[in-house]
Amino acid sequence: MTPTSRLPVLAGLPLAVGAGLAIPVQGRINGALGARLDDGISAAVVSFSTGLVVMVLISLLLPRGRAGLARIIPAVRSRAFPPAYVLAGGIGALFVFAQTFTVGILGVALFTVATVTGQTVSGLLVDRLGLGPAGKKSVTGIRIVGCILTIAAVAWAVSPRFAAGASGGGSDGGAAALLLPLLLPVAAGFLMSFQQAMNGTATVHYGTPIAATLVNFIAGCLVLWTVLGIKVLVSGPGNPLPGEWWYYLGGPMGCVFIGLGALLVRTLGVLVTGLGMIAGQLLGSLALDVFVPAPGSVVALPTVLGTILTLAAIILATLPWPRGALRGRRPVG
Repeated sequence: MTPTSRLPVLAGLPLAVGAGLAIPVQGRINGALGARLDDGISAAVVSFSTGLVVMVLISLLLPRGRAGLARIIPAVRSRAFPPAYVLAGGIGALFVFAQTFTVGILGVALFTVATVTGQTVSGLLVDRLGLGPAGKKSVTGIRIVGCILTIAAVAWAVSPRFAAGASGGGSDGGAAALLLPLLLPVAAGFLMSFQQAMNGTATVHYGTPIAATLVNFIAGCLVLWTVLGIKVLVSGPGNPLPGEWWYYLGGPMGCVFIGLGALLVRTLGVLVTGLGMIAGQLLGSLALDVFVPAPGSVVALPTVLGTILTLAAIILATLPWPRGALRGRRPVG
């Protein structure tokens, strides 16, 4: 691999890590809002709606935003990419929905590693299929080992949480009771790689990640407002919105990691972008659980060591190793 081909990875990985830092902060905010409203659907709607307002303002005020806005409809009409890609925001809606419903149950750290597991597996798959704008990327032995180590490390990092749940006694506090809430963030994490690939491809044709992020929030809002409308018809309106300003920062945080993800996936590929964001997620969630702990958060030695091992595994999977590394003179497939 030549130095020029390494440069995007060296320059883009810090941005991917920075984007990942926003995810656990968003999860904490949306989880708190869901608890305050006693309604995860309403909290997800608030998060996506505030993000949409931010993206509309950016699209109208910035020249690149206006240029991208003008390219959206022509790109969709000409089928420059599969029309279903405009629905990528529905995946983001599922992710926020998972945050608001499960962060309060699982804690930020456990929610993070659940999404990490799904995203790590799907990152390999999406790159192998070539769904992103960077095209097909070989599934080398080093990448497989790095991804397996990542999943093992995050399982180690959350082992104290399972132990604490099991020692609580009763079916409500046991580890088995966490399995169902875990399925939602695992599924959301698995689909995130597909969302990044779809957004990256759309960004190529829009000319800017601003337009791709805007379309994401439009699609996500349509899904969530429809679900909320059905809920209101069935059970009536919920609690009033809180007055504290910080409850409304979840949407802008989503703008950060969706926009940067759409920008970086073009050069880094889906797996490397996802792993860089995973590194940011783990660092951010650990920092939150250490310095601003939520009820039920557990930070023990395995949590810290598992996070460190995860970062090492991510480095192993993303570094430009020689093609013959790990016995593999040829990439898998």
